[in-house]
Amino acid sequence: MPSTPPQSPQRHSLVPDKRLLEGRNSGGRDDGIELPPHLLGFQHHTVIGYEGLKRLALMVTPEGDGSFRDQAWEAISTLRAILLQQDEPMTVTMQTVFIDEIAHVPIARQVFEAYYGENMPLTLFVVQPPCDGRGLAIEAWAISTKTADVCFVGSHVVTVAHNDMRWVYASAGELDLGHATAYEQSAQAFENLRSVLAGAGTSFKDVLRVWLYQGSITGLEGSTERYRELNRARTDFFARHLDNAKTRAAHNGRVVYPASTGIGTLGEGLMTTCMTLQTDRADVDAISLENPLQTSAFSYPKVYSEKSPKFSRAMALRAGDHVTTWVSGTASIVDSETVHIGDVRKQAEQTLTNIEKLIAADNFARSGWADAGATLADLAKVRVYVKHAADYAVCREVCEERLGRIPAIYAQADVCRPDLLIEIEGVAFSPLRK
Repeated sequence: MPSTPPQSPQRHSLVPDKRLLEGRNSGGRDDGIELPPHLLGFQHHTVIGYEGLKRLALMVTPEGDGSFRDQAWEAISTLRAILLQQDEPMTVTMQTVFIDEIAHVPIARQVFEAYYGENMPLTLFVVQPPCDGRGLAIEAWAISTKTADVCFVGSHVVTVAHNDMRWVYASAGELDLGHATAYEQSAQAFENLRSVLAGAGTSFKDVLRVWLYQGSITGLEGSTERYRELNRARTDFFARHLDNAKTRAAHNGRVVYPASTGIGTLGEGLMTTCMTLQTDRADVDAISLENPLQTSAFSYPKVYSEKSPKFSRAMALRAGDHVTTWVSGTASIVDSETVHIGDVRKQAEQTLTNIEKLIAADNFARSGWADAGATLADLAKVRVYVKHAADYAVCREVCEERLGRIPAIYAQADVCRPDLLIEIEGVAFSPLRK
């Protein structure tokens, strides 16, 4: 096994060189596609290196004012230029495309499929308007194929094998059952995702991270919010499929739930996706993290949901001499209550403080890993969900004060409680202390 000291995330911002676009696309095929003249898309990316592996976290936003299709081509071209500027071959494994309106999803899908062809990453088209007013924005993860084996298994699964570790990125697509209730829709979505995972040779016991994009998340069905019904369906699903299974992060026989984000989108559908890990390596271990400032979501009182949300505040994975920490969707909640109601600046500050405390070394030590820990500077990227477009400038100002020029996507989305104005998720990479 290669042993390369882990690097702290290196953040970059650059303008792509148009000359790099004259070759072949990232899938290695001659594209023959006419690219738009405007290739100055705004982008930030982070380079992460460990165990002889290179990964990129990329955030790309088009700068041109053309049609939605032109903006999509510009964003893809910018992403491609970044990959071609790396010193080893890279391929995109998973990407989330944030789109301004439902009518643009088919156009985006057509453009992305035309570019990637058979090497289409796991791609989610999420109707959450970018806060800067653009038609779309892309969050993408890319990996070096010099040391990793990437397989594109249909439209819903991508696998990555490296150093005796097998990652599976899977989605059940978007489910819209017409007149089905939120509970029925959620229950079916989880069953569909379980079926996709089974087809890829894995299961929910290997899941480390889940994303749930729910239309009208705080909308009512009778007197009950749709998100509460999603939580009821998720609880029932995990009771059937996790309670008697030893999950990867289980310790002392206790069931551990994956890290998760449950966030609103336009429309009424539900999109589910997840990430799993399979390995027999003795130096790989996972733990869940809970926040010392917050009640665990799965222990919330019934006033917030008949059956509490079943997720961990974060999931941390140690492999060799580094730790990757996936931070769940985090908001301005202390104990179990929303704080700073009506004040978006204070909610943004509290949210970042919650993340800071969650990934801190003393919190890892409380969970049994005395040699682990991270700071806000170790975050490779963040997503910032802003409930009201008018609050974007304040949210961005607070985030840049605390995080610096980190790769970030700001998207307008409804958060799971009516009084929450902002939610943030992210991924941190940090070395273990000797």
